[in-house]
Amino acid sequence: MTPRKLLLTATTALSLALGGAAQAETFRLGTNGDLYGLDPHSMTDSFTVSFLNHIYEALVRYDADLKIEPALATSWEQIDETTVRYHLREGVKFHDGQDLTAEDVVASVNRAAHEDSPIRGNIAGLVGAKMVDDMTVDLLLDGPNPLLNNFLTNILIFDAGWLEENNALDPIDAQKGEEGYTTSHANGTGPFRFVSRTPDAQTVLEVNEGWWDTPQHNITRIELNPINSDATRVAAMLSGELDMIVPSPLQDSKRIEATPGMHVLEAPGLRAIMMGFNLGDQLNNASTEGNPLKKVEVRQALVHAISYDLLRDKIMRGKSRNLGTLVAPQVPGFDDANDEIPAYDPELAKQMLADAGYADGFSFNMNCPNDSYVNDAAICQALAAMFARVGVKADLTAETKAIHFEHARANETDMFMLGWATLPMLDGYSVLSAMLHTPGGQMGTWNPGGYSNAEVDRLTEAVAVELDADKRLAMMVEAFAIAKNDVAWLPLHAQPLSWAARDGVSIPQTGDDKARLWLARID
Repeated sequence: MTPRKLLLTATTALSLALGGAAQAETFRLGTNGDLYGLDPHSMTDSFTVSFLNHIYEALVRYDADLKIEPALATSWEQIDETTVRYHLREGVKFHDGQDLTAEDVVASVNRAAHEDSPIRGNIAGLVGAKMVDDMTVDLLLDGPNPLLNNFLTNILIFDAGWLEENNALDPIDAQKGEEGYTTSHANGTGPFRFVSRTPDAQTVLEVNEGWWDTPQHNITRIELNPINSDATRVAAMLSGELDMIVPSPLQDSKRIEATPGMHVLEAPGLRAIMMGFNLGDQLNNASTEGNPLKKVEVRQALVHAISYDLLRDKIMRGKSRNLGTLVAPQVPGFDDANDEIPAYDPELAKQMLADAGYADGFSFNMNCPNDSYVNDAAICQALAAMFARVGVKADLTAETKAIHFEHARANETDMFMLGWATLPMLDGYSVLSAMLHTPGGQMGTWNPGGYSNAEVDRLTEAVAVELDADKRLAMMVEAFAIAKNDVAWLPLHAQPLSWAARDGVSIPQTGDDKARLWLARID
């Protein structure tokens, strides 16, 4: 192993100093929640991983049109059904001055694929990696994989020696509260370097003047400011304390647009918002014996208790898209037939509950985040009111996303909210493998309620290795139809993208809701 450099070289340090003096544009970003930490392998939270893409990079990446393009790898070829070879980019350096080599890729891929890795569900079928030479690495698969490059966009590459020196070669799970050296330290190859972090207050990055790519941005410093309160975040934006906020509250869009020097960016989003169920033998709500939610007739009744149009028009200000299936229209696997919205019919819901043996209703626990999705807590409040009209009591707890997802993953609630954008795959297989397949191994990593259907499992496993695009699409549509009939999850809507920025900020807005600041400019 190459001896570690403990300090930046004098040349690199001088370059950073001169670059900062020549171009001093600070980008102040306000968000509705904070990072889980600085380790991109430690969670599946889309926002955290998207921000860490400014520090760390992958072998390939999505461009502004969400098309795969080379990043740390310049080319690749299929050696056989279970081996894909990647050729690394020459001259790439980590922020501490170390050269990128195949050793770093092998350590990073194996770390992500570790049995204890919380992101292993995003790389189903990946067995591991091995070096061919210093600049070539083979990724080893358990069979044909049509989505390898898609999920590699989120397998960010660490410096192997840095991990080893800091006892961080094994993964940690941030959403279980685990921490390690990589939670508060970072060393990537990306366009910005980590400077400092105060959890729930501010994270600061500065430009990496030695970045291998040709910068399209003019930013020398990024200040990430988590502001949970919508009103406070908007006020900071309007007062000039921030350059951009993500998300911009839908209810404030007209006010922001009417403010001189401000504008709103809106676009269709990929994220499907849904509710998950506890499908075990006993609810967590102690006042209810057994688990009524385990009966598909009860879950179907709850669907008829929901006014989708009311949620869209009142809570989401007409900006969302009602969704009857688990993926947005832009995602392969979406089908119009699966997207049919069940009729709002409270009387039918009551009758179905009575037929299922719950004429007097029942109580269950509902947990929702209040800082993760657009109007998340308000959506759950509206759902609780709708359920109450048919005699079902939802004991609602609104909580920060860190606590919420910890409870959800541990199946410590009876109904919970989840938003899924199929990232990094941008394919319906993301939902099938993580949320609908019976939990086990790399499958069902986000199926805490325990949904299980043998035919869905079979179709999911077939989709994973089918290279014929038409055949795999048909199988995904079939699997989603089964899940819809089972009410495996309760889809609500496709979440709209809404950002706000001051005039002079130029940035592409993509359906994955990632603010790629290396493509942004401030005039």
